[in-house]
Amino acid sequence: MAFGKFLIRRLLQGVFVIWGVVTITFALRALSPGDPVNLIAGQVPDQSTRDQIRQDLGLDQPMYVQYFDYLGNLLTGNLGYSYNQRRAVNDIIAQHFAATVELAVAATVVAIVIAIPLGVVSATRRDQPADYAATLGSLVGISTPNFWLGIMLILIVAMQVGVFPTSGRGIAFHEAMYNLFRYGYVADLLSWLSYITLPAITLGTYFTALITRLTRSGMIDELGKPYVTATEAKGLPRTLVRYKHVLRNTLIPIITVLGLQLGTLMGGAVITEEVFNWPGLGQMFITSLRNGDWPVVQGIVLFIAVAFVLINILVDALYARLNPQVTDR
Repeated sequence: MAFGKFLIRRLLQGVFVIWGVVTITFALRALSPGDPVNLIAGQVPDQSTRDQIRQDLGLDQPMYVQYFDYLGNLLTGNLGYSYNQRRAVNDIIAQHFAATVELAVAATVVAIVIAIPLGVVSATRRDQPADYAATLGSLVGISTPNFWLGIMLILIVAMQVGVFPTSGRGIAFHEAMYNLFRYGYVADLLSWLSYITLPAITLGTYFTALITRLTRSGMIDELGKPYVTATEAKGLPRTLVRYKHVLRNTLIPIITVLGLQLGTLMGGAVITEEVFNWPGLGQMFITSLRNGDWPVVQGIVLFIAVAFVLINILVDALYARLNPQVTDR
């Protein structure tokens, strides 16, 4: 019963957050300069045509009427119609969503593969050169701007060394996996890996540093607990104790942060996608913002907000199942 109340409370909070995002983006649209009719009509001088376009879009209505009409459309799943691309925003998001998810998940995998071993080494070799190197690397990773790192990777790794492509996506992950299992084409999967490696490293660098520091602090706390001394006193190998018991207990807060940061990575992929010309929601967001295509901008912001809220609710629910004391907060 307590878990049900906890889940309902989180859902209501999520609805309130999404409503706030919708209201703020709509207000920014209303306050932004420019006329959407100019984007649609172009150089058409006929005022009657322009007035008809304005009437068809509902732009001749008072702002509060437009706001409630927009809310009504959202409740039916209609995110609007792109002024620039002349198609539904739902279709645009569906087309670019997979690329953003691929990049966010790949960045998370990069962070996990690098950060957890570094954190373990740093904690088990405390105040030794390995610990100092891992701590310094974490500090550099947190302090490095993603756009600068991406440009450096393109200039040095892609252009000078010539190992990876400089931009683009090549092939979608699901297409590469389909060709692998259906026809045995390994080349498509390798092509996908070559295109996503540099963007994933760029996006996952900050996340890697964060997880490294979290793993280190969690391992140090666990290593100081009595059960570690007791298991080692029984004759269990130190490596087994550290990786089977200590690391497993440390992973609980790390998994929570991973779930929360996945939504952050989806929203933070905007700059990385623009640098690497990755055809995801971030690049489409920048392009639409430049063109003044506000229905697409609003749709992408709302979609990312909903994804972030749902991921947070899912993580909270899983954590509440693992630790029932959370439901009392």
